[in-house]
Amino acid sequence: MAESNSRIAIVNNDKCKPKKCKQECKRVCPVVKMGKQCIIAEATSKIANISESLCIGCGMCVKRCPFGAITIINLPTNLEKETTHRYGANSFKLHRLPMPRPGQVLGLVGANGTGKSTALKILSGQTKPNLGNFADPPEWTEIIRHFRGSELQNYFTKILEDNLKAIIKPQSVDAIAKKVPMPVGPALEFKAQRDNMEYLIRELDLHDILNREVKLLSGGELQRFAIAVACVQQADVYMFDEPSSYLDVKQRLNAARVIRSLVDSTTYVIAIEHDLAVLDYLSDFVCMLYGTPSVYGVVTMPFSVREGINVFLAGMLPTENLRFREEELTFRIAEQAQDEEEVRRYRDYPYPKMTKTQGNFKLSVVGDMFSESEIIVLLGENGTGKTTLINLLAGNIATDKGEKLDNLKVSFKPQKIAPKFQGTVRLLMHKVIGEVFVSPTFQREVVKPMQIEEILDNDVQNLSGGELQRVALVLALGKPADVYLLDEPSAYLDSEQRINASKVIKRFIMSSKKTAFVVEHDFIMATYLADRVIVMEGTPSVRAKANAPQALLTGMNKFLRSLNITFRRDPTNYRPRINKLDSAKDREQKSTGNFFFLED
Repeated sequence: MAESNSRIAIVNNDKCKPKKCKQECKRVCPVVKMGKQCIIAEATSKIANISESLCIGCGMCVKRCPFGAITIINLPTNLEKETTHRYGANSFKLHRLPMPRPGQVLGLVGANGTGKSTALKILSGQTKPNLGNFADPPEWTEIIRHFRGSELQNYFTKILEDNLKAIIKPQSVDAIAKKVPMPVGPALEFKAQRDNMEYLIRELDLHDILNREVKLLSGGELQRFAIAVACVQQADVYMFDEPSSYLDVKQRLNAARVIRSLVDSTTYVIAIEHDLAVLDYLSDFVCMLYGTPSVYGVVTMPFSVREGINVFLAGMLPTENLRFREEELTFRIAEQAQDEEEVRRYRDYPYPKMTKTQGNFKLSVVGDMFSESEIIVLLGENGTGKTTLINLLAGNIATDKGEKLDNLKVSFKPQKIAPKFQGTVRLLMHKVIGEVFVSPTFQREVVKPMQIEEILDNDVQNLSGGELQRVALVLALGKPADVYLLDEPSAYLDSEQRINASKVIKRFIMSSKKTAFVVEHDFIMATYLADRVIVMEGTPSVRAKANAPQALLTGMNKFLRSLNITFRRDPTNYRPRINKLDSAKDREQKSTGNFFFLED
């Protein structure tokens, strides 16, 4: 007998505009035509309301809504029995919860909008789970009974008895600057409850900013400060929501080691992370979240970290015989040139030797060549001039002597995206890249994979960070140019979106026979994109040198050697995996000088 399904109907608050439409959803609904109130929508309504019990799942309302505000999803009944929380009628629903274990780091991975932050709020005690009954929320005794037989029963019992103190490092660190009216050092001392402050200052490289006001910190400095504030306090549960944002590769691994230092036999540590290399390095086990963003999310049972990430990339959940993504994601890297002589045959265009002095910082750029159908990735610590070099190539800032790229058109996607356009994404696309945007090839190869269609009618000013990043990438690739300059294209994107963006960029550059210079801190994305790499050397914020582009293997080895890090490749999907410091694999690769991609 086929498994029965329960139905959920989601109405997007931002998109639903009953005052601006003819209530097409209500007019076409066959259940409404039978005289039943399946859909309630009037010109005076703030938002349409759909009865899930009366809905037959025909999808007519979904097709006819002029704003694309309605989503109807059929879920297996067993998930309905495992509902953990729902925000209200026709709103997001979370099924199950991650199961943290004392003495281990639990990593969470999944698409944006599938409930990771909601799960953290519930596990921290900030949000009381209503088990889907938002109209008449259950009492704690019923909630604990719902989770009986699992590790969550003991966990929630401890929260109820106030035996657990939870601290969350928030996702958005920008808001911290407005809330802390003092310098970094005094702020840390004010929060200090453990004797690890010297260790945190050293590992998170906070020495030079201890006397600086928190409101004056950059994004990366704010992130390191936020991690330190969480780690310096005494708690039973530590939660980190995207701790690697704004950080370079070295800082990400230092942050991961700091977070792991919190682990003891009684402490719970949970981290949401989209950089899969960092997630792998940081976690002991992982839970995935899958579903439809902003509609519903489902938490899987815990997996070992390697198996969990591989299952996430495969898109197939073997324990439930469920496919949650149509295609498997792999990182097989195209054949790369192994030495400089092989690369040299393909060089076409020169860029000049340059210097740029900005205050106390000086960048020296070694002049060299680049070719068509090539992606050059810039690698280096924050403060070594990667963004400065991208801006020099773009012509946004002048060199000390005024050198420029010769007669080449450039398209530039900046690191920070501050939209000024008043109007929808659709209007912005037509205004900036008009004819290219409606091209069938561009739609197929760029617009659809970047999932722009679903936000075309959203106001640009209301877009989230990830949505803005995807729009900015499409606009950058849509401008006719010889050279595409992309500064941190993975920022704000979830793991799956990063992989999609990597594939879009790679395919576009190869098929259009153009060149791209990319600044990227996500190591998996950087290694997938790079044909060659420019390694930035020097003292951050003081003096730096941009070396000539090198073959991938040579450049990566040089960069990783400077960080004292080794990578191997997973035999299943070829993703880069960071070796634990001083592990047998780490020592073996260092002894042979092979810091990058020793075959498993």
